Amino acid sequence: MIKIKPFLIAALLLTGFTLPVTAQIGEARSNFSVGINGGVNLNSASFTPTIKQNSLMGITGGLTARYISEKYFAMICGAQVELNVSQRGWDQLFETVSLDANGYEVTSKDPTKTYTRKMTYVDIPFLAHLAFGRDRGLQFFVHAGPQIGFLISESETIEGIDMNNLSNTQKAVYGVKIQNKFDYGIAGGGGVELRTKKAGSFIVEGRYYFALSDFYSTTKKDYFARAAHGTITIKLTYLFDLKK
Repeated sequence: MIKIKPFLIAALLLTGFTLPVTAQIGEARSNFSVGINGGVNLNSASFTPTIKQNSLMGITGGLTARYISEKYFAMICGAQVELNVSQRGWDQLFETVSLDANGYEVTSKDPTKTYTRKMTYVDIPFLAHLAFGRDRGLQFFVHAGPQIGFLISESETIEGIDMNNLSNTQKAVYGVKIQNKFDYGIAGGGGVELRTKKAGSFIVEGRYYFALSDFYSTTKKDYFARAAHGTITIKLTYLFDLKK
């Protein structure tokens, strides 16, 4: 007997790839579109023990392919896959404590110190596409599904820090290469699409990626119990129909 892993079953369900059924539910479609996407990432990383951070901005962009298979009442159903190059990472927050005019302690950002880790991935999200609206005109949609990624480059920026007097957390990060280059998690979001008859589709989307994997080793003997990405993405996509 062939065994199918639960993660594979979940991925198939989330992306809308289901086994054929004897009766068609709803109105069948066969619309295949391709195009390009681009936008910005607002990045942070979840660490245990915690590292205080500023939001780190990066860029993302790549190719998009989408297949619309069915319209069920007012809901348009399909699947979407992307191939993106995406900048992630984190920017550590350094703080300094001073006294105000009344003698109270005030915590503020220390501008003399900088630590930034930038990481570039090739990301492949597999998304279920559910839209509501007119076939030609304005549509509102949601996306959800698994995402995998592969680290292709990384870099550090370290300024104003005494490398001979580091905390245990800093020693676990500074100068330490990323140990797990394969990344996976769940992506989801929504947006607005303007579908035209001849000019294609213009899309604005907000999306959040929650990593289920850790980029540092997180076994019992390691310093971190969690080291994973969290990314908010705002992107624009243009699609044109290859098959209507």
